[in-house]
Amino acid sequence: MPYKRKPDDQHSNDIHPLKHVPRDETAGDQRMDDEVLSEQNRQATTLTPSFEHGEKYHAAGKRDVELYIRTYNTLLRSSGEINLKALIQAHYNIDSSLHPDARRPYPDMSAFIYSVLRLPDVINQCELVLLGQSEEVFLQQGFHVNKWQAVTASARRRKWFYNGKKTLAAYVASVSDTDDIVPVLVAFQIEWNKIYYLLKEDPTTMQLLETQVDPGSPVFAEISKVLRQRLHIAEDDWQRLQVIWGEHLWEKLHEIGSQKKSFNLRMLGGSHVGYVKATRKWWAPVRSLLDTLGLPDRPVYFVSSNTHSLINLLSGFSLRHEKALSEFARSGADPYLAEECLKIQDGTVPGNWQNFLYFATREWLNTSAGRDAARTRLQEAQDRGIWHVGARHGLEIDAQVFELSKLLPAELDPRSRMSGLDILKKSDAVILNIDYPLGMAAYRMMREIMENLSQICGIYVLGKAATLNGSIGDVMISNVIMDEHSQNTYWFDNMFRANEVQPYLIYGSVLDNQKAVSAKGTYLQNRQYLDFYYQSNYTVVEMEGGPYLNAIYEDQYLTRYPTSDNINLLSLPYDLGILHYASDTPYTRGKNLGAGSLSYFGMDSTYASTVAIVRRIFANEIAAIQRRLTHPLDEALTPLPDEGIPAENNVDKKTKAV
Repeated sequence: MPYKRKPDDQHSNDIHPLKHVPRDETAGDQRMDDEVLSEQNRQATTLTPSFEHGEKYHAAGKRDVELYIRTYNTLLRSSGEINLKALIQAHYNIDSSLHPDARRPYPDMSAFIYSVLRLPDVINQCELVLLGQSEEVFLQQGFHVNKWQAVTASARRRKWFYNGKKTLAAYVASVSDTDDIVPVLVAFQIEWNKIYYLLKEDPTTMQLLETQVDPGSPVFAEISKVLRQRLHIAEDDWQRLQVIWGEHLWEKLHEIGSQKKSFNLRMLGGSHVGYVKATRKWWAPVRSLLDTLGLPDRPVYFVSSNTHSLINLLSGFSLRHEKALSEFARSGADPYLAEECLKIQDGTVPGNWQNFLYFATREWLNTSAGRDAARTRLQEAQDRGIWHVGARHGLEIDAQVFELSKLLPAELDPRSRMSGLDILKKSDAVILNIDYPLGMAAYRMMREIMENLSQICGIYVLGKAATLNGSIGDVMISNVIMDEHSQNTYWFDNMFRANEVQPYLIYGSVLDNQKAVSAKGTYLQNRQYLDFYYQSNYTVVEMEGGPYLNAIYEDQYLTRYPTSDNINLLSLPYDLGILHYASDTPYTRGKNLGAGSLSYFGMDSTYASTVAIVRRIFANEIAAIQRRLTHPLDEALTPLPDEGIPAENNVDKKTKAV
């Protein structure tokens, strides 16, 4: 659609009023389409939208979000393909806090980058996206995804498969995956087409992208500046695109200018039973490992976090290679690593040395020396009782098992060490860590784990969240969680306090006694939605806390979790600790995961929280072992229910027997 600047219309990054004029269906211009505004009126619809049926303006709130969810869920019931064009207006109407400039004619780069990071690179070539719960579902419909190319997205764990042409398939583990994928695709299409029209507005723009210029030359820099200005992209956003796409930036922009994006989407299957089957297939190899190691009936400390923090803290791999990592960092092979290494060693910045080693390890493993060390890494981990189970069926969620008795105290991260660690040699407990699932997948996985493990000693959840009152990098500790899926509000005793995390956090703050909301999706939030909860003192917006608590409810009560209820979980038979680190600040314009660059700075809150979890597990297990050693007869003296014998007689009977 053409855009002509009015004489008094100066481009600005500030919000300015626009008015949406419905598209003239009889117009001959093919660019007068759904996701880009007509030039006749470019005052922002966010503030003064018009409605087809004469409705008065209202700020987008929860009603609009629920309508959006209902719209795509009902459309996906169709056995055929649906075009995402049907969802554009509903997407506009929610005024997503992650996509505040959806209606504006110029790109919302934070939303675009956020979407780019959560979709595979091949999405540029795709026109059809298939969603299914398992490989069998795809095969039954004639899609042999087992023979397709496996592809990944840099910022979202999910199994994607590409047929090499124009079709992309994704496994969905729960309704939360649908709530994540659909808005991301819609936002990506909206922003792609904005850039497409801007690239087409001046015929010379595409010619500039086809120019062969040395990237180090002044001419290249000047052309880049012209391109950036014509696309109305801020300089810092342009730099972020350069980080993501690297030397392929011009090539990617040329792809956008070559074709308008119009996705079709199709759901294959999609049933409650299908999700249960997918979860059980995920659990099967984990159970098999526990059986092989003779661990299925051992005490278990369950952790939901990621697959790098715990193993870095407990395996000692980076500490054993500290000298090689330090030399690699100082070598200058990566200028950023060299600079940060010198700053930390000189005390110029307060960064943690262990965190830096873990960050440097990722780059070092790509060198010849690193690859040599990596060959023995798996065996070294297994010698220390650390086992990895890669995701094989549907759910892209790896699992790890740590045998506490085989860990070597001298190789633990210094922050995790404490007195009494030698006692852990007598432990029969294990840590089961899973790569934290998305939304309702957490409920299904927790249910499956609880059905199969009988001795759960603790449940610890570490995830990322948006904060409404803090800053990126802060750690939030909530003791009230409202779950958007069940509409339940849970009150529980969070075992963590600020003083257990703060000593290990350098850059941020720890906020305990917070209230959290488990939202349905990152895009499915808007200002009114956030204001509503903030006025009730809910300051944390995350995705997995509520689903985990729904599963815990079913472990403690006779019925399935209820809906719209206030539930007291203050007296649980095991530890419950939930930590979130802030990755978004929705009230600060542009401050979301798509707006920032990645560095080892972001590891600070992750590892501070993981250290707190590890220390909690160690302290609990050491105390449990000491109790067994000090009072070995306690279990024998515990009254056992005996039909027909009064409790007091039962105690005497057991005592005399001992």
